Amino acid sequence: MQSLLRLLPYLTRHALPFWLGNGGLLLARVFEALIPLFLRQGIDSLADGNTELVFPSLGIAACVIARLFCIVWSRRAIRRLGIEVAYDLRRRVYEHLQYQGSRFFAQHAIGDLMARAINDIQLIRQLVGQGTRTILVLFFSGAVGFAFMLQLAPSLTLLLLPPLPFITVAAYFLAKRVYVASTAVQEGFSNLSDQVQGNLSGIRTIQALGQEEAEIRRFAAVNGEYAERYYDLMHINALIGSLMPMLGASCTLIIIAVGGQQVLEGSISVGTFTAFLWYVGMVLWPVREAGNMVNLVQRGAAATTRIFEILDHEPEIEDRPASDAPTELHGAIELRDLHYRYEDAAVNAVDGISMVVEPGELLSIVGPSGSGKSTLMNILGCLDVPTTGRYVLEGEDVGQLNDNQLAELRGSKIGFIFQTYNLLPRLSALANVQLPLLYGGGKEGRQRSITALEKVGLGSRMKHRPVELSGGEQQRVGIARALVKNPSIILADEPTGNLDTKSGNDIMDILFQLHRDDGITVLIVTHDPEVAASTDRVVSMRDGSVVGDQTSEEYVRSLSAPLGGPR
Repeated sequence: MQSLLRLLPYLTRHALPFWLGNGGLLLARVFEALIPLFLRQGIDSLADGNTELVFPSLGIAACVIARLFCIVWSRRAIRRLGIEVAYDLRRRVYEHLQYQGSRFFAQHAIGDLMARAINDIQLIRQLVGQGTRTILVLFFSGAVGFAFMLQLAPSLTLLLLPPLPFITVAAYFLAKRVYVASTAVQEGFSNLSDQVQGNLSGIRTIQALGQEEAEIRRFAAVNGEYAERYYDLMHINALIGSLMPMLGASCTLIIIAVGGQQVLEGSISVGTFTAFLWYVGMVLWPVREAGNMVNLVQRGAAATTRIFEILDHEPEIEDRPASDAPTELHGAIELRDLHYRYEDAAVNAVDGISMVVEPGELLSIVGPSGSGKSTLMNILGCLDVPTTGRYVLEGEDVGQLNDNQLAELRGSKIGFIFQTYNLLPRLSALANVQLPLLYGGGKEGRQRSITALEKVGLGSRMKHRPVELSGGEQQRVGIARALVKNPSIILADEPTGNLDTKSGNDIMDILFQLHRDDGITVLIVTHDPEVAASTDRVVSMRDGSVVGDQTSEEYVRSLSAPLGGPR
């Protein structure tokens, strides 16, 4: 219930359709409860020899029409409410994910996040749009029916009370089992989504290694586990679906036995007993439908819990008041005893780094895999904030900036070049370069994008899509996309890692030329000693710490074998 109560703010945000829907459902039940009264009047009239049935017939017809109108109106209002709540949640989850850092995405698989954002929110939509209506219908049906039958035959009404504690206890324990089973099913769906997403993302690697059959077997195992969890949930639903109608039928048998005797004794009329049985159906309908209601509510509750697990995760970048942000960057960087640790990690990924980067410097960062190089680049690029220590950019402490200021730095002052190209396949090279500019930047943005493509030697290929470009050309598009912002700092994380030697050399030549011609501060993560030897400085990392800070000449002398001179 605690997780479901957290949906109330989303419901109250759309109060009008909620209360209109409630009112329509209540009126529909009232009109339904009036039908047995007209039915009783007609039956008793026939029993007395009076064949005038016009008034009861018109009354029943009017109630049926009015009930139909109320049901249509209320269903439209409440289903719209479900769509609105799902829209709000989906938007909030998406916005929330945009501000999460590396710790969060290291803890949550992409497939799991997709399952929560799509499947779980779909279950919440069903809960609000269908479940709310079902719960209200069952509640109003039972309450209105009980009120009318209590007024009609109080002694018979009291016979319904003894079985209610058994029904309540059974529903409580079965609901707990449904919640646990529903959570397991939704986690299984997340595992399934993650398996498919990971497989399709790396399909070329899987095919290159000849691992298709192994992946099929792995998927079969995950799919089988998901099916088993679903079977468990269906077994519980089947138990509820058979137990609740049985308990309701026992109440009906008691009423028929006692009420039939009262009719024979003349205590109540046939019409009254018929109307009472109608009300018994209204009251026991919620009992018969308890299985569906419990299943819907508990699955929705499990989905709500999973959604708020994401929304409760605070962004690594705190929402703080705006402070002074550097208005003009020249590339001056200073790190003071910098530490960073991923969530649930035993050791720091970056551990006590202190260094200074001068404006316009060309610096390479080397070290074995897992030494913290990419984590350091994420911090320098304002994608992550240090756990402790200070990152000073142009004299301003980046750790004191709010998320909007950091986004501004990333979007307009710092250029990123990644190992993977991350190009949108349906867009041309020119459109991919224009992406960092707000709404494409208009004519000026287009011209800036063309200039950036010409700088990297792709002026004639700007209309080609990524699939029509080689790996080296795609990486050039990535460099142009970084240049279009006119950055003062370029961060290149293994920019030649996926390229052949010639393409890699071409990419490095472009970066070195940008450094020389435009005075851009360039930091390059590389495993290539020849590339490192061609930069101004070489910073060596191991186990999250800086273990060497040398000029390129000192770095070359430290190697076991001499390398060629600077490029």
